[in-house]
Amino acid sequence: MARSLRALFAAGLLAATGLTALTLATPAEADTLICDQYGSTTIGGRYIAMNNRWGTSAEQCINVTASGFTITSQQGTGNTSGAPVSYPAVYFGCHYTKCSPGTNLPIRVDAISSATSSISYNFVSGATYNASYDIWLDPAPKTDGVNAQEIMIWFNRQGSIQPIGSRIGTATIGGRSWEVWQGNNGANAVVSYVAPSPVSSWNFSVLDFITDVKNRGAITGSWYLTSIQAGFEPWIGGAGLAVNNFAATVNGGGTGPSPSTSATPSSPPTTGTAACRVTYATNVWNTGFTANVTVANTGASAVNGWALGFTLPSGQSVTGSWNATLSGTSGAITARNAGHNGGIPAGGSTSFGFQGTYGGTFTSPTTFTLNGTACTRA
Repeated sequence: MARSLRALFAAGLLAATGLTALTLATPAEADTLICDQYGSTTIGGRYIAMNNRWGTSAEQCINVTASGFTITSQQGTGNTSGAPVSYPAVYFGCHYTKCSPGTNLPIRVDAISSATSSISYNFVSGATYNASYDIWLDPAPKTDGVNAQEIMIWFNRQGSIQPIGSRIGTATIGGRSWEVWQGNNGANAVVSYVAPSPVSSWNFSVLDFITDVKNRGAITGSWYLTSIQAGFEPWIGGAGLAVNNFAATVNGGGTGPSPSTSATPSSPPTTGTAACRVTYATNVWNTGFTANVTVANTGASAVNGWALGFTLPSGQSVTGSWNATLSGTSGAITARNAGHNGGIPAGGSTSFGFQGTYGGTFTSPTTFTLNGTACTRA
């Protein structure tokens, strides 16, 4: 039977309980143990690691490191003819409204010039699981809920489990041979690539898999890549499974058109090619401050949907904001446009602000990126 209905089951569970899909903790500097059902934390100032125990009430804990995580306990038991019990993973991009710091996703597929990733796993024996690498796509720049198309790369399959749908053939991608499965779990379509034997580490092109799915007619170039995720789907056991290292980079500059101005204004940007200049003006007192940030588009074309990434100096924390939505409260911050200021014409600018607290000597951020591209400081 089908491999995983976790997207559908998770959506139903969240709706029934009122829980959000992720509860962000403070960024992980030392190892962080997470046992909360949907607990998560930022790692490396760039990715989010999540426990995501959606299919069982039994406890699952992950130990999050600076570059990945280890499942320290997994007490749930799933039906191997049905869905797994969880999907602990680390991701780049946006998942159930939570976007990783500074991400340039969602981005149109035809606007991607390259998308690369590296992964290193630790496997265990005596458990039933798959080492699952997920790539999510949608016709819209969606940052919440279930996307329309899931690409799964099964780096390891242990036990009597199989992907969604049926096997439709084989493919050679990245110099490796893969079984190809295709189906639908009722919430989204799935194309799965299953390694004939375990692959514990690999540096590869994510775009190669997206292109293969596109060539199969499942998506078009106007679709959006929303997130890249690496983790495990355990059915039985799994303590000791680990993502030792995960990295992903998506670059714009592809051949596709600029994003439509009709895209949801508050969605993350779809291009990383804009030239920009940032003015960062502050008002500082005792242990508090406000910052007014002006983002000028110095490029030749309009920016439609923007995300400004920067890192607050140590000791500073955001307490409120206006004219933008901020992801994170300390360390790596991403400010995304509000509904009324998503467009910045060539030669134009927009502003937003926030209030915060600080300790010690006050200093300003030194670098800013607009849609993944470095900006100059005014």
